[in-house]
Amino acid sequence: MKKVFASFAIGATAMLGQLPSATAQDIAVAVGAPITALDPHYHTLTPNEQAHAHLFDRLVETDPKARLIPGLAASWKLVDPTTWEFTLQTATFHDGTPFTAEDVAYSIARIPTVKNSPGSFAIYTTAIAGVEVVNPHTIRLKTKTVYPLLPVDLGQVFIISHNSGPEPATEDFNSGKLAIGTGPYRLVSYKPGDRLELVRNDSYWGGKPAWAHISYRFIPNEAARSAALLSGDVALIDSVPTADIARLRSDPRVKLWETVSLRLIYLMLDLSRDSAPVEVTGPNGEKLDHNPLKDLRVRQALSLAINRPAIVERVMENAAIPSGQFLPPGSYSYATDVPPPPFDTTRAKALLAEAGFPNGLRISLHSSNDRYLNDAKIVQSIGQMWTRIGVQTKVEVEPWSSYVGHINKQDYAAFLVGWGSSTGESSNPLRSLIATFDASKGRGAVNRARYSNPEIDHLIDEALVTVDDGAREKILMQGVRLAMQDVALIPLHEQKNTWATRADLTYVPRADEETHIFDLRPAK
Repeated sequence: MKKVFASFAIGATAMLGQLPSATAQDIAVAVGAPITALDPHYHTLTPNEQAHAHLFDRLVETDPKARLIPGLAASWKLVDPTTWEFTLQTATFHDGTPFTAEDVAYSIARIPTVKNSPGSFAIYTTAIAGVEVVNPHTIRLKTKTVYPLLPVDLGQVFIISHNSGPEPATEDFNSGKLAIGTGPYRLVSYKPGDRLELVRNDSYWGGKPAWAHISYRFIPNEAARSAALLSGDVALIDSVPTADIARLRSDPRVKLWETVSLRLIYLMLDLSRDSAPVEVTGPNGEKLDHNPLKDLRVRQALSLAINRPAIVERVMENAAIPSGQFLPPGSYSYATDVPPPPFDTTRAKALLAEAGFPNGLRISLHSSNDRYLNDAKIVQSIGQMWTRIGVQTKVEVEPWSSYVGHINKQDYAAFLVGWGSSTGESSNPLRSLIATFDASKGRGAVNRARYSNPEIDHLIDEALVTVDDGAREKILMQGVRLAMQDVALIPLHEQKNTWATRADLTYVPRADEETHIFDLRPAK
């Protein structure tokens, strides 16, 4: 595939010479991952959220470094220990109706009721015990206890119109009927798996975007995405293939925009059952009488068998950094005493023997092949590494569109996923990935392993009511330590985010990985 793409690129260079300039009002872009719904409350998934950001707004937004900035809320303050007051912007929805506090109250109430959500946003609203509409431009949100992170949480919640009806269906958003926000663009059409067509909202409260029309295309294939840029078919691509970075960097028609990511790539192991998963057997295929993945020693062995620096260097081509926890160094609540696990096959084999598996195991390892940078290549490498310690590994990959349904139902014994900590602090992954699954509390919304540790749950509860930032950080760091010591998941690396554009454009790269076309502008 690399040879085919290289030949195409040379041909494109010869034919085109220069890519089209940024003088037109229309622009086409290509992102690597399709969305699962246009319903902004359906699924906590970065591809969804970055697409939704063009149509809808949040009360609180984040800047490219994940710091809080005003959104539909012009300002916010604590009026007493359990009451936050938000003063709202003057804005209108795409259908011309004014945005008011009623829309905020409606959106908050709707989130925990979304049917069949594979990753609920309720984790971000569960602290709210009461809502008081003071006037059309002022709303007060009462929390059950002192809760300093409410503005952070609301930075994840999109606001929809209260005119959407009593039980708005996800299907009505996908059809376009209810895809009506206050955002910088309005929906023209949505073709699942193919593209969104968007037109500028000229009455947008936040300022006029640069482009009158956006063709927002989904191109999961890496070679095809790069080829679309080089041919001039699109002006921007995200998730630049690591194999193409050096070549694109030297191409005068192209600019690269990079930043260290808040996205962790990791493995999860099925801890949802006491009996052995179908995909885990003895070394000769014999059925086991218990789930070996629930044994800490087995999880430690699988983690120690992974050579993270080798994956970063050879598979990711240095477009990542090895990781042993949720966030990169320098982040709030990063625990400096939790380094990436060492590569130690001798210790891994000894741990397997201590757990009662001196001759190893058989296991299946699953991944998408079109969602994360080099996802299929990563699991192929890990499969080889596990096999070297006696864990005979069958690697299976499939498109994200089918893969996500399987992992949400705990169908797989071992699988690769990623999590972008858009809040920039570890309460986000602790609550979403590690907390004991509890739909009523919105906890563990994407804890697909069904890991559970009451001590960590207690630390999360304690952190969320601790007002002092320094004290809260220490509690979160302890939660990180316990989760990593218990191998609640197996961290691999943090991606580096890379976008490529035509040379006559400027783009603002984001640590949260979201691709915002309203941050793409002609170069001055």
